[in-house]
Amino acid sequence: MIEVMKSKIHRARVTQAELNYVGSITIDQDLMDAADIIANERVQIVNNNNGARLETYVIPGERGTGTICLNGAAARLVQVGDIVIIISYALMEREEARAHQPLLVFPDEHNKIV
Repeated sequence: MIEVMKSKIHRARVTQAELNYVGSITIDQDLMDAADIIANERVQIVNNNNGARLETYVIPGERGTGTICLNGAAARLVQVGDIVIIISYALMEREEARAHQPLLVFPDEHNKIV
């Protein structure tokens, strides 16, 4: 088995950062569906503004809101307005991985799917 990128939400804008929360990232359900990301799935977050990288799990956000909210300790690594890349991974057999095409989601400046 090999771990490969399953999908990515490329250049989403952080809408909230909630330090006093249990943890995680809240993502608009529309973006989650487009990227085939499910609740509680582990994701990697890359902050384009400061270079920070972190892993956390996903909480579904309200559909159509464009919500990208880093919660808990992760809130210290972003500011509202930062541009982030949200990457999900999957384990696959090598042959399957060679043919795999990741889902790429490119939201607009309001985190709506374009």
